[in-house]
Amino acid sequence: MNQNLASDLAEFYGYDFSYLCGSEDEGISPMKPTNYQLRLQRMVRNSTDALADVGTWLPRSGDSIKAIRWSADCRLILCICFALTFCLFNRVSVAGGPLTWPPKKMLGTDGEPVLVEPGKFTVLCFLGTECPLARLYGPRLQSLADQYTDKGVAFLGVNSNLQDSPAEIDAYAKEHSVTFPIVKDSDQSIADLLGATRTPEVFIVDSTGLIRYQGRIDDQYEPGVARASPTQNDLRDAIDAVLSGHPVAQPKTNGVGCLITRITRPKSGQPESQSVTFTRDIAPILNRRCVECHRSGEIGPMELSEYDEVVGWGQMILEVIDQKRMPPWHADPAVGHFVGQRSMPTEERNAIESWLQQGMPQGDPADLPPLPPHNDGWQFPTQPDFEFAMRDRPFMVPADGVVEYQYYVVDPKWTEDHWIRGAQVVPGDPSVVHHAIVFVRPPDDSGFDGIGWMGAYVPGQRAVTLPPGHARLVPAGSKLVFQMHYTPNGRITPDTSRVGVWEIPARDVSHEVFTQLAINHQFEIPPGSKDHVVSMSVDRFPPNSRMLGITPHMHLRGKAFQLDARLRDGSSNPLLRVPHYDFNWQHWYQFREPIELGSLDSLQMSVTFDNSTANPFNPAPEDYVSWGDQTWEEMAVAFFDVAIPRGGAKRKPDRPEEWTGEQIAVMEKKIERLADEFFARMDLNKDGIVTRDETSVTFRRHGFNRMDRNYDGKIERDEVVAEAGERL
Repeated sequence: MNQNLASDLAEFYGYDFSYLCGSEDEGISPMKPTNYQLRLQRMVRNSTDALADVGTWLPRSGDSIKAIRWSADCRLILCICFALTFCLFNRVSVAGGPLTWPPKKMLGTDGEPVLVEPGKFTVLCFLGTECPLARLYGPRLQSLADQYTDKGVAFLGVNSNLQDSPAEIDAYAKEHSVTFPIVKDSDQSIADLLGATRTPEVFIVDSTGLIRYQGRIDDQYEPGVARASPTQNDLRDAIDAVLSGHPVAQPKTNGVGCLITRITRPKSGQPESQSVTFTRDIAPILNRRCVECHRSGEIGPMELSEYDEVVGWGQMILEVIDQKRMPPWHADPAVGHFVGQRSMPTEERNAIESWLQQGMPQGDPADLPPLPPHNDGWQFPTQPDFEFAMRDRPFMVPADGVVEYQYYVVDPKWTEDHWIRGAQVVPGDPSVVHHAIVFVRPPDDSGFDGIGWMGAYVPGQRAVTLPPGHARLVPAGSKLVFQMHYTPNGRITPDTSRVGVWEIPARDVSHEVFTQLAINHQFEIPPGSKDHVVSMSVDRFPPNSRMLGITPHMHLRGKAFQLDARLRDGSSNPLLRVPHYDFNWQHWYQFREPIELGSLDSLQMSVTFDNSTANPFNPAPEDYVSWGDQTWEEMAVAFFDVAIPRGGAKRKPDRPEEWTGEQIAVMEKKIERLADEFFARMDLNKDGIVTRDETSVTFRRHGFNRMDRNYDGKIERDEVVAEAGERL
């Protein structure tokens, strides 16, 4: 193409055509024709009368473009061709061609026809009444509709879910302040026409039926991920592009959210007796694995207790099982045995898949098992002896966004010691309380040992029941601290959570239970590190003590946790593996058989952090990360409950001057091992000396000067041995 013509076109259309330019001398490298070049070829070839003397000038695959001489008439005609082609280029359909648009019949929830406004771009929003992301994005879609309604854009909701009734759709719209019309796509024909697979998923369709954008609304929310704000506003950017006449930079993105289940036609010829039915086969599985949370009044966003509801969630159920998101349990089933352990056996998962493939038959209603008993209040057989609310007014959970942890201090006004045999934390509104922990804050002069753990609420996890005769001591004058983790549900929601406490007379207490802490706050995670390991250990156990359970705790970069028991002969036994730690699920792993601590040398723990871009929860992969209370900082902590016999048992080892020769030998061995581990980790050049520049920023700031006892700017083995001896 002539350079002048290319310049003229660029100036007129705002697009660079210079790559079509070439000359007899220079040429251009071979290229594969793009879709719009092929369109242009067809247009030019169809204009044979006007262009008979021009010749073939567009590239075939592997050809070079040669310069030609342009007549004024040809230039004019080709300008028109380019203009038409550029319009086509700007209107490339995601689906590859125009749809039959608008659909002949679209009915609202009232049964009346819903019409597409002529001459406008239409944003179709596929929504579901119970999908968590559809609930979060409903108000945002309405906000976008309000902003663009006067600019030639109309918003239209579409509900293609089998399980959502018109009344439920109306309730969803009212609850989330959605005022644009919503169509009930009862036969899923609209979803099939556009290729919609999830809620929420959005499409921009122009007046000719071309899909100009398909995918997500923005990147703030994904399943299990909630960012403080979006970093990519895909739908808004796409609307702005089509309104300005420019191509959409990314016309298709991956939709995120809940699958729109389609019913599969069963294979013909299969005997009815061999089919998998809901009442006989699937309902018992859901009762065992899901209904505890997915029933009315619980945190599960949808109920999975009735056939009509489960049918609409069938494919989504299988997806979350295969992705290991449900049932929520993150411990490796091959290591350890725990109370309340959740799993979905392979044969049960396969039964659900077979049911889907067979068209999800209901079966004989007489086969339907009863629902398991539902505790919508206290899980203990009696009412609590004490009940405390987190405060005297509710906390208003916002409709969306990220809510930082909330802390509330409650004074129970206890003037005497109390022995607590059980505690249950009850959320005010389970739909927004992700987890809640109540700690005990004892008076400074109480001499209280251990971390004051009272109780916790985690969805699907029952209140911890201590063995008979076991209780926690809460000293007189203690206060209770509520730690609340909220997850918005798409509407402003009030919450006033509370804790119930059951006590036991002091005379009936045989074992005292308290919470110990394993911690390492001297770490620094480099930017981009995908597997940064931080170790910690505990080797001081009270005599005759047993470990009842453990809770690992990291923040958003936490990736994995492991716990091992190191025996005195140097061997180790694995006790717990959490290969896929999830900050959103603060599990309490209660051992089915308590671990006897008296025979152990130590408990060895390690946590793994992922500070890379591959971690979708990571707020800042480019940062160095060290210890801190905020979720964008990190913690390496494990809480574990220990039980000791009451009456004369000491929580701490005897004083060193009272140790036997065997105890001294064991302690010296531990000190030497700690020194070896310190130099293996810190002595980068292996010269037996640790200098300041070999250590992390965190250690230089908080630990180096303490261990450098002679202040010579380096740490030698005798200094490490002295520090370890004092600590032990």
